[in-house]
Amino acid sequence: MTTDQVRNQASVQQVTLLGASGSIGASTLDVLARHPDRYRLYALTAHRQWRKLGESCLRHRPRYAVVVEAAGAEALSAWLKTHGSDTRVLCGEDALSEVASAPEVDTVMAAIVGAAGLVPTLAAVEAGKKVLLANKEALVMAGGLFTRAVAQHGATLLPIDSEHNAIFQCLPRHPDDCLAGEGLRQSGVRRILLTASGGPFRALSARELLDVTPEQACAHPNWSMGQKISVDSATLMNKGLELIEACWLFHTRPDQIEIVVHPQSVIHSMVEYVDGSVLAQMGNPDMRTPIAHALAWPDRIESGVASLDVIATARLDFEAPDTARFPCLKLAAEAARQGGTAPTLLNAANEIAVAAFLERRLGFTEIPVVIGTVMERLSTTEPHDLEMVQTADRQARELARHLIDAR
Repeated sequence: MTTDQVRNQASVQQVTLLGASGSIGASTLDVLARHPDRYRLYALTAHRQWRKLGESCLRHRPRYAVVVEAAGAEALSAWLKTHGSDTRVLCGEDALSEVASAPEVDTVMAAIVGAAGLVPTLAAVEAGKKVLLANKEALVMAGGLFTRAVAQHGATLLPIDSEHNAIFQCLPRHPDDCLAGEGLRQSGVRRILLTASGGPFRALSARELLDVTPEQACAHPNWSMGQKISVDSATLMNKGLELIEACWLFHTRPDQIEIVVHPQSVIHSMVEYVDGSVLAQMGNPDMRTPIAHALAWPDRIESGVASLDVIATARLDFEAPDTARFPCLKLAAEAARQGGTAPTLLNAANEIAVAAFLERRLGFTEIPVVIGTVMERLSTTEPHDLEMVQTADRQARELARHLIDAR
C-alpha cells in the first residue's frame, strides 16, 4: 500500500446511522454513497422495518445492523444470510447505544424519531463523537443535560434540521461544538428568524381544521417526511420543538427568536445582526443539503441537490403564524419559557396525541387540547439526571393516554 493510500484510508470517516429507515436516513445514505472515498458505514439501525434495513445493508454493506425488536432482528439475520451478506445483526435498545459509541465510529447521524432517540444520541455525545443531530427531541427533552454532556466529553454537535443548519451557517463563527457559548448579543446578533412553511393547512379556517384527515396532514406541500413529523408540521408543533431546540443549540432565549411563515421553503432561516444586516441561507427544500454540510463541515461536498433557480422561484412570501388556529406553537413557546421538564411533558404528550390522530382515535384540533391539559396537570422541575427526564416523560405519556381514552 502506498503512502497516499494509507493516508486516504486513515482519513475515511466511519459513520453510524441511527434511524436508517426514515426519510433522513434515506437522504443520508444517498449523500454517503456519493463519497465512498470519504465515508464508510459502520452501522445502520431501524426500529422494526427490517426488510427495508436489509436492502440498505446489501447496497451499503455496513459492519453492523441493529433492529430494536427481537423478531425483526431474527428475520433480518436470516434474510441477510440467504443473500450472502456478512453484516452482523444486533438486537435491542442497548445495541443502539453500542453502535453509536463504538471506538471505531467517527460520526453519528442521530435520526431516530421522537424520544426513542435520546439515549443512543446521548451515548454518542458521551463517547465524544461528531454528532449530526436530526433528532430534535433529544434537546427538547433534556437540553441542559445534553449540552453539558457535549461540553464535558468534547463532542461536536452539528444541526441537521434545515432551519437550524441554516442558522448555523449564518452565524458569525462556528465553535467546535456548534454552541454560541457567549450568547448571541456578544456575537453581534440581534435575533434569529426561524422560518416555517405553514404546513398543508396554512390557509384553512378553524372550522375546516375540525375535519382534516391523517392523509391530508401527511401531504406536506414542500418536504417529503415521515408521518409523525408531517403531522407536527401541520399543527406547527414541529416549529415549536425547533424553537426549543434553537434555544439550546445557540444559547439564546425564546424572545430572541421570531417565527416567520414562509410558504415557499426556499429561505430556510435568517440571522439579523445589530447593524441591521440580515443573512439568509437559501436553497431547494432538500434535506441532502444540510446533511452534506454537516457531514463535511467545515468543508463542503456535493450533495446531489439541484441548483436553486431564483428566476423560476419568482417570489418569496412571509407572514406571521396564527397561534389561534395552531395553538401547539403557543404551547411550545410557553414550555420554552418555563424550562425544566416542561418541554419534556410537551413532547411526550404530543407523541401520544399524534399517534392517536394517525390511528383516527383523536381529532386534529384535539391534539393541542391533550397537550395543554397534560402540561396544566403535571408539575415541572429542573432535571438533574436522565432518570428525572424519563420519569417526566413516562408520566406525561400515561396521562395523555388516559385523556385520549376518556374522550
